[in-house]
Amino acid sequence: MEEGNVIAAGAVADAATRAYWRLTGREIELDGEQAWLDAPVSAGPRVDDGWIERHAASVGGGVATPQGAGLLADMSLLDGPEFRARELEGQVRAFYEHTSRWRMEVWLGWSRWLRPGGAVVGAAFGRRVGQLAIPVDPLAVAHGMDSEVRVITDGSGCQIAAAWLRRLRATGEYVYSGCYGVRRLPGTEQPRVHVAFPLEQGNVQVFLRPEVGPGGSLRLTSPRGRFGSDGAYVVVRRGGRADAARVPIHEEFHVYVDDEGVLRTDHRLDLWNATAVRLHYRLTEAEPADPPAR
Repeated sequence: MEEGNVIAAGAVADAATRAYWRLTGREIELDGEQAWLDAPVSAGPRVDDGWIERHAASVGGGVATPQGAGLLADMSLLDGPEFRARELEGQVRAFYEHTSRWRMEVWLGWSRWLRPGGAVVGAAFGRRVGQLAIPVDPLAVAHGMDSEVRVITDGSGCQIAAAWLRRLRATGEYVYSGCYGVRRLPGTEQPRVHVAFPLEQGNVQVFLRPEVGPGGSLRLTSPRGRFGSDGAYVVVRRGGRADAARVPIHEEFHVYVDDEGVLRTDHRLDLWNATAVRLHYRLTEAEPADPPAR
């Protein structure tokens, strides 16, 4: 009975949240001018990985798990006026093109002022729905994260997106379940990294601007800006209607090789003008699989 009350309370909170975003957002046409915001949704309140097969079917494709699958089939998909993949350091490029080969160790630190709010959101939302569940306790990530990549293909078998599933190694709980690909924003020629986190009747999406940094490092940023520019968005769908709002979340990823040849990522997430949480990843490429016996 108590579990039923928790589920019911969660459903009410989720419905209220969607109503808020519909009220504060703008109506959009996902099959028209705002097609750049069309992204997968979850069929129910619990996200996990159930959206992957449904999304693949909706685009007339399938799901594959090839050895060495990456978030992007080729980093050159991001090539444009402001970015050239060939300038990236080899390990940086290899991580995005062969993500499933890399093991992730994680450290995190929340702002002392925003940590209580992060704990409430994590308990009431993130862990309940299995999505966007950034831990607050640093020890929760002490054993690292497990990372799984599933490739979403079109009708011809070519990769059009990738599902990246990350779980806490110690508990198996989902932290993120995201759809990764490349898109262009309205009126721009430079492709962006596009990430969508499915939710019931909607999603959270982030558009990240790529930049090659010193030493062939990669910076991905979602700065402040107007609707239609890089940043984070919430999309709520109901029947044939969709509403979208830009949200005050801004991120920066810096993927680089340190002085000892180790691949690392620094991730900062800001809420309005305040840094909410910083995450640091140590990325280690797994040993190549042994060749099959002849």
